[in-house]
Amino acid sequence: MQGETYQERRGEIEAYFDRTASAAWARLTSDAPVSGIRATVRAGRDAMRATLLDWLPADLTGRRLLDAGCGPGMLSIEAARRGAEVVAVDLSPTLLDLARERIPPDLAGRVEFIAGDMLSPAFGRFDHVVAMDSIIHYRAEDASRAIAGLASRADKSVVFTFAPRTRALALMHFVGGFFPRGDRAPSIEPVREERLRELLMAEPELAGWRPGRTRRIAVGFYTSQALELLPT
Repeated sequence: MQGETYQERRGEIEAYFDRTASAAWARLTSDAPVSGIRATVRAGRDAMRATLLDWLPADLTGRRLLDAGCGPGMLSIEAARRGAEVVAVDLSPTLLDLARERIPPDLAGRVEFIAGDMLSPAFGRFDHVVAMDSIIHYRAEDASRAIAGLASRADKSVVFTFAPRTRALALMHFVGGFFPRGDRAPSIEPVREERLRELLMAEPELAGWRPGRTRRIAVGFYTSQALELLPT
């Protein structure tokens, strides 16, 4: 059960991505030209998505995959191309509408786009869970509980990203505080990798799991770190 801080932040994230930033994210995740700053974010996200996909089997035929916080569905589409049956969940109905518009007709039946909470147990069990940049806005304790909840419904792997605590991210977080609140995205919550690992290994649901590969992607204004969890 997630606490009040998770619920409050989830509401902020839903409002931001479904209304304030939906047009910007539609452009960012397309082939349309973008500014230099956003171009680095696009390049970083492309590299991170490729990393997470590399950590999944090349053939996902017969596998069920949860794309937790799928946004416009770019990772979901690639997983479906490998044969996965994908449940793609996001808080933003607007971004999910965009994902449905973009999915190739031959893959439409392999991806189910659902507006809702990625942590809902109603979605059932999965072979693999992917959460790309979908917990970076939550406090470390909330993020740890979220990953534990996702792992409790996974059988083969959980791959996710978090915001590593670096000087560059700390500076961006500080500067962002000077923008008018209505213009700001929900703040990113950086965490030291060692601290996050400690929190994860203390979660009862992760007693049968161990950390696997990790990789940090830093491209301009995009910094995120991937971590893999595998059953022992």
